Amino acid sequence: MLRRILLILTSALSLNAWALVPPDYQEPPSDFSAEIETGLQINTGNTESSSFNGRTKLVYDTKIFRQEGVFKGYYAADSEKTTSEKYDAQLQSSYKVYSGYIFGRGEYTKDRFGSYTEIITVSTGYGFDAISNDRTKLSLEVGPGYRYNLPHASDTEPFPEADREVILRTAARFEQKIHEYTSFNADLTSEIGQVTNTFTLDMGYKNTLFQDWAFKIGVNVKYTDVVPEGSKNTDTVSTFNLLYTFQ
Repeated sequence: MLRRILLILTSALSLNAWALVPPDYQEPPSDFSAEIETGLQINTGNTESSSFNGRTKLVYDTKIFRQEGVFKGYYAADSEKTTSEKYDAQLQSSYKVYSGYIFGRGEYTKDRFGSYTEIITVSTGYGFDAISNDRTKLSLEVGPGYRYNLPHASDTEPFPEADREVILRTAARFEQKIHEYTSFNADLTSEIGQVTNTFTLDMGYKNTLFQDWAFKIGVNVKYTDVVPEGSKNTDTVSTFNLLYTFQ
């Protein structure tokens, strides 16, 4: 008799649980999403060096507005000195209209060892989705802007003057979902100015390991056609990071 009563109570509790939380229940979608990734490398023995890079992306996307912020940091050192130190911040606010969106954008770069140690860019313009479906997305942007470049100091010019110029910025953002656990993205940006032109390609390949964790390979290539004497035109950064996504 006792076993029969326990069986009835267990069945009733199970039915109530299924009624409260259906088996196909999913959390409602959120307007906010974020990505945090980092990579660390330490070498000892014959070579004493260490390197670190981190990236955070925050997105708040509603029916009317889309706010996006990306923050990056790179650092490398050997046993004697720091060899690389760079920080990037990008903020963009977009107002959605019927045919696309109108955006305002600001970027700041601090590069201790770059050809330009400080770069500030503000721009505005119009963008639209040329392709947008479950697997593929391509967004195009164009608009005017203003750029401030502070060249790296040298022996011949220890106190260089900053370049200030009006620019035309164009950008293409491509995202491709290869299958359920793998995706690829590539952003191509050009800034055409009176003094110098820059072209930046930022690519990433992401493979989900489990749940919200993924392994990401990234490559950032920036070409500047006019640089201070003794500097190189092309800067390349390759990263191998662990990425966490939450929303």
